[in-house]
Amino acid sequence: MKALVFDKELIFVKDYPKPMPQNGEALIKLTYAGICNTDVEITKGYMGFKGICGHEFLGIVEEINSQDKTLLGKRVTGEINLGCGSCSDCYNNMQRHCQNRQTLGIYKKDGAFAEYLTLPIENLLEIPENVKDEEAILIEPLAAALEILEQVHIKPADKIAVLGDGKLGLLISLVLSTTQADLTTIGKHENKLNILNKQGIKTKFLKEVNEIKCYDIVVDATGSIDGFEKAVSLVKPRGIFVLKSTVAAEKPLNLAPIVIDEITVVGSRCGQFKPALRLLQKNVLNLKPLITKIFNFNQAKEAFDFAQEKGVLKVILKF
Repeated sequence: MKALVFDKELIFVKDYPKPMPQNGEALIKLTYAGICNTDVEITKGYMGFKGICGHEFLGIVEEINSQDKTLLGKRVTGEINLGCGSCSDCYNNMQRHCQNRQTLGIYKKDGAFAEYLTLPIENLLEIPENVKDEEAILIEPLAAALEILEQVHIKPADKIAVLGDGKLGLLISLVLSTTQADLTTIGKHENKLNILNKQGIKTKFLKEVNEIKCYDIVVDATGSIDGFEKAVSLVKPRGIFVLKSTVAAEKPLNLAPIVIDEITVVGSRCGQFKPALRLLQKNVLNLKPLITKIFNFNQAKEAFDFAQEKGVLKVILKF
């Protein structure tokens, strides 16, 4: 099968072995895959991954190695973490934190930049008819944004800043706008911030932000060390700092302000897909402006390069 494989460099191959579904797994023929910042970080050394990257996907179930054939022929996406199934985390439905987990396209499991992938049936979710492909492909990052609402209790009187106007930063802002809190998104790019302005969300350019310690909750979605440090400077004493960035770069960090101001740090990663799917079904958020361009999968390397250009938001591969 065709696949975009990473092993020290990205290579587009036409003869990668087609995966075989193991017991309890489904074989999914890909129709769409999304390029994520985490995929870019993997090519810089994040997680030491080798193989097929990609964890945002949409596809059709082509084969099921189980007696339960309910999802055969259905349009699906899937939770990306594969727990061992026998530890306390898995028993408590916390496969995302299983110590022996695999993660699709990120850790020990070939991902979505290929014509086929396999996942356990229990990881799959059928996409309702009223959810369009271009929305469904954003379920994984939308779920990651919604994870913040599961982890942090946001009060109507809270003053919140989201730092970063990339794909995830915009999704987080759209999700947090459904609360009644005083929300401001801080970024560098007028075209990206305008997406939020058009949906009634306050924005501010980073260069205009001079105040410090003025927000109850700050979310860092910059993907940079400098962004991390700026975000920490904006949190009030005893405020909450939500860290959404995964960064492969190394640089000494001054963590003293976190201790001195008694800041609560919340690491936030993957989210549950079902709440994201319900939100899409309600058609509450306009996610269409977040997609910059759709490439044919044969142009996968070109698409990956394009995804790293300035001003680009979500890039999609169509199979």
